[in-house]
Amino acid sequence: MIRVMLIVALLGAIIATALLVVRNRHQHRQAFSELTRLEKARDELNIEFGRLQLEQATWAESNRVDQVARLRLGMAFPRTEDTVVVRR
Repeated sequence: MIRVMLIVALLGAIIATALLVVRNRHQHRQAFSELTRLEKARDELNIEFGRLQLEQATWAESNRVDQVARLRLGMAFPRTEDTVVVRR
């Protein structure tokens, strides 16, 4: 009788262990799939960030700033006679 109970208990432990292994494998696959998706999103964001840095550098070039200041804002360098030097 004790021997049968021991065999049933061991068989139950084996089945429980097998089910836990299957569950853990499934969770691992899901986590790996999520990791792959997040890495792809990270790479896409890095590419977009590089594009934005390049665009920012283009817009910040001094000749571009000068052109916008002259055409859109009507700004110009002051003439010599408009310049005042203040000394202490």
